Amino acid sequence: MLGGIEAGGTKFICGVGTGPDDLRTVQFPTTTPQATVEQAVAFFRAQEPVDAVGIGSFGPVELKTGHIAATPKPGWRDFDFAGTVRRALGVRVVFNTDVNAAALGEERWGAAQGLRDFMYVTVGTGIGAGAVANGELVYGLKHPEMGHVRIPHDLARDPFPGCCPFHGDCLEGLASGPAMQARWGCPSSELSPELPAWDLEAHYLALAVNNWACVLSPQRIVMGGGVMRMPGLIERIRTQWASILNGYMPASEIVPPLLGGRSGVLGALVLAERADS
Repeated sequence: MLGGIEAGGTKFICGVGTGPDDLRTVQFPTTTPQATVEQAVAFFRAQEPVDAVGIGSFGPVELKTGHIAATPKPGWRDFDFAGTVRRALGVRVVFNTDVNAAALGEERWGAAQGLRDFMYVTVGTGIGAGAVANGELVYGLKHPEMGHVRIPHDLARDPFPGCCPFHGDCLEGLASGPAMQARWGCPSSELSPELPAWDLEAHYLALAVNNWACVLSPQRIVMGGGVMRMPGLIERIRTQWASILNGYMPASEIVPPLLGGRSGVLGALVLAERADS
């Protein structure tokens, strides 16, 4: 039996099971590190004992130490996330990014089954992506931060300065859920699909998709997260990206996650499964 934590900037989803068929979950808001992790630990203690716990966390993170890094989320910077869970439960803990975990979940049970080159992208409280190349997660000096790429920003069309506290109008600063709320005055879920807000959102995401695809050449790009739940947004991104490509190269498939909102927590189970590897 395995445990998984999808730690998002807005909410935590904790689960116990071996896969989609027996997964039991709980969800609660992300508040302070101590209070949030205590809720997660209480959930696991109330279940049958788990052999290991996988954590897919919002970032940036320090993968080697299990700490949260330079996050703008108050109180979480430098928090020893993996170590706190390990000490509380006395089990092995495997720590990674939330998007890498979601990529593993979609690879095992979802929209990336059978693929060796793909990406999982989340567009929500933040924007991030996990990439798999030749069957392996892509790392580097730390881990990819694809939500902080710079994209063209036409200030005449969109005078919004961006909301990223580090970079202003990077992709996350222009197209995340908080950016949409700051620009339009309400959460993205309350915006009508017919508003021009969605053409601008699709434009920014298509520019980012073009950058990622030109570098990584994935077979498929799985796009999830709260903002991506808007009906028709994926179709708008596909259309705008086709215009940007202008026939230069074949377009990667862009699809929603087959696992819906469970990609991350199921991927965390895959991480837990790898505790002995």
